[in-house]
Amino acid sequence: MGSYLELITSVNDVTISLAAPVIAYWVASGFFGFISWLNLPFFEKYRLHTPEEIAKRNRIAHSKVIRAVLFQQFCEVAVGLALAYFDGSSKTKSNAELDLLRYTLFFENHAPMLLTIVPFLPRLAYYALVPGLQFFVAFFIIDTWQYFWHRYLHSNKALYNMIHAHHHRLYVPYATGALYNHPFEGLILDTFGAGVAYLVAGLTPRQSIIFFTLSTLKTVDDHCGYVFPWDPLQIVFTNNARYHDLHHQPYGFLKNYSQPYFTFWDHVLGTYMAPIGNLSMEERKKLTERNGKKAN
Repeated sequence: MGSYLELITSVNDVTISLAAPVIAYWVASGFFGFISWLNLPFFEKYRLHTPEEIAKRNRIAHSKVIRAVLFQQFCEVAVGLALAYFDGSSKTKSNAELDLLRYTLFFENHAPMLLTIVPFLPRLAYYALVPGLQFFVAFFIIDTWQYFWHRYLHSNKALYNMIHAHHHRLYVPYATGALYNHPFEGLILDTFGAGVAYLVAGLTPRQSIIFFTLSTLKTVDDHCGYVFPWDPLQIVFTNNARYHDLHHQPYGFLKNYSQPYFTFWDHVLGTYMAPIGNLSMEERKKLTERNGKKAN
């Protein structure tokens, strides 16, 4: 939106939209890794699981997690380049003055009375209302895509064992492992899900910088293992670290499929499990037995 200027001189917005999520992933996960390493009481009181529990219960080496994430990010960049190539003709550079004129003519022809009452309506629509609607559509599309694929990978035992079980090797999620998946799952759920949302919502390359980067930060935050009262992502979205952590536990394994933004589909389709406080081992065992899952 707005007069077309590249955000960084000599670097086009498509390149930024591909690089920014990768950089954001490692900066954000590095931050959470750093505060975990500090082991300060100020941060530790917000942990969902102790470092000892992470080491004991998780079934994949940290080095393998990092390699898998790097491979997925390589695939994301490759698909992003292909998407930009094939979609380039429809995402032409915009001219703010011309676009605002089109908006003004639209309201003059279809809602002249409204334009008289709110003369700045074309600018409001151009800079806020339309982009806001586009982002909402993108959020809804990626949530819908990921919910149904995610739930299907759980309900199909063969696909779960072959594909989705990779991600659930992390019984205790941590930030660096947010994108630790089987390559097929990473491609279908994350890469294609974001691409479909981008196309359906009609986002521009500049809008995609925000959407792809925010989605990446949200995924890292959902797996970070901390519940900070000042974390804006955990304040704005009820689908947060505590909510998603339940899905990684034996007692919530068949609940809370929604990701990364809202909990809408879990509520509608009966897979919602309300976030709960830190549980004792005895409480975990009782919930696990109630849900018919083997404790880990």
